[in-house]
Amino acid sequence: MIILENIITDRGSKYAVSGGVCHTPEEAKTFIAELKRNKKFAKATHNTWGLICDSGPVKNDDGESGAGMVILRMLEREDLHNHIIVVTRWFGGKQLGGDRFRHVQEAVRQYMATLSA
Repeated sequence: MIILENIITDRGSKYAVSGGVCHTPEEAKTFIAELKRNKKFAKATHNTWGLICDSGPVKNDDGESGAGMVILRMLEREDLHNHIIVVTRWFGGKQLGGDRFRHVQEAVRQYMATLSA
C-alpha cells in the first residue's frame, strides 16, 4: 500500500491518495478496511475509490458524488488495471464546488507519478 498524505489543501479541506494492487471488488473492500485501520483515514469525510479489475470497473464515491468516475476515467486513460486508487478528503467546512474534481484528478496524477518514478 502506497499512501501520500497532505498532498492538497484548499479552504480547509485536506486530501490524501493511496493505492495498491487489487484484483477483485472483494479485495477492494479489504483494502479500504485496511486503510481505515488508520484512525485518521477512518475519520475522513470521504474515501473515494476506483478500480478496473478483470470483471470490469468498480467504484465508490463514498458521498463525494462523481469522484469515483473521475478516478475510473484516469485509470482507463493510463490503462492501469488491477490497481485500486483511493482519494481521501477531510472536509474543511467550506464547499469546493467543481474544484473538488480538479483536486481528485491532481491527487490521482501525483499517485501515478510515484508508480512511474
